[in-house]
Amino acid sequence: MDRNVIVSMIGLQINEGMEPDVMELVTEGTYKKMGDSHYISYQESETTGMDGTTTTIEASGDILTLVRFGAVNSQFIFEQGKKHQSHYDTGYGSFTVNITASNVEIDIGEHGGAIRLGYEMAIDDGRRVFSDVIMEIRESARDA
Repeated sequence: MDRNVIVSMIGLQINEGMEPDVMELVTEGTYKKMGDSHYISYQESETTGMDGTTTTIEASGDILTLVRFGAVNSQFIFEQGKKHQSHYDTGYGSFTVNITASNVEIDIGEHGGAIRLGYEMAIDDGRRVFSDVIMEIRESARDA
């Protein structure tokens, strides 16, 4: 059964040769548990630049998978110390990215929790982006 949740994220992104960019987002979403996996889904907005996109996060053990579909389509796998290749389709063009996670911390239960990711994204044109993301998930007042 899906439960209503509030998803809060703070992300620091460092693009080579540019000033660091901090982004904060609070949105409503859903949570469900199936087997050993936890799923959090939410709709992207104009704020993230991905309006019309649904994001689903699957946390299973110490691996996190982020899937986006709609205006933006991608699947990223975050596994500490390992590199995973993904395809990223923005609607304006697509490219390949390599994701190498330096930190994956997952602490989620039925009533909420937290995720912390540290990773490097290498884009097929050679650019590298370093990111640190903290996500908190808590029950919505409607389900508490």
